[in-house]
Amino acid sequence: MSETPHDNPPENPTDQVAVRPKQDRRKKRKKAPRYHVVLWNDDEHTYQYVIILLQVLFGYQPEEGFRIAKCVDTQGKAVIFTSSLEKAEIKRDQILAFGPDPFMEESNGPLQATIERVREE
Repeated sequence: MSETPHDNPPENPTDQVAVRPKQDRRKKRKKAPRYHVVLWNDDEHTYQYVIILLQVLFGYQPEEGFRIAKCVDTQGKAVIFTSSLEKAEIKRDQILAFGPDPFMEESNGPLQATIERVREE
């Protein structure tokens, strides 16, 4: 019977072949980027309008709507929604389609809303 390489171990340890453990070759799914919908302050919309808009489009309770409206007024803007780009675009478009403030004669159009990509940390 002839000898096979397995019958006689190598004399020099450096001649041995290292066997690596099996790696998980499944690709890791990257998280889809998230986007904020940002509501901007202006002088053409009342708190009442903002609170109603937030109730109708986002389901916020009046107290939370008031808190957000105050933030927009004092800080100049507020993040009101965060999700995928597609959903953020829909919500921004709904805000823009909500129209002028019926409680204020000087209101000529909708609140301004933009989309910002969430910074990954």
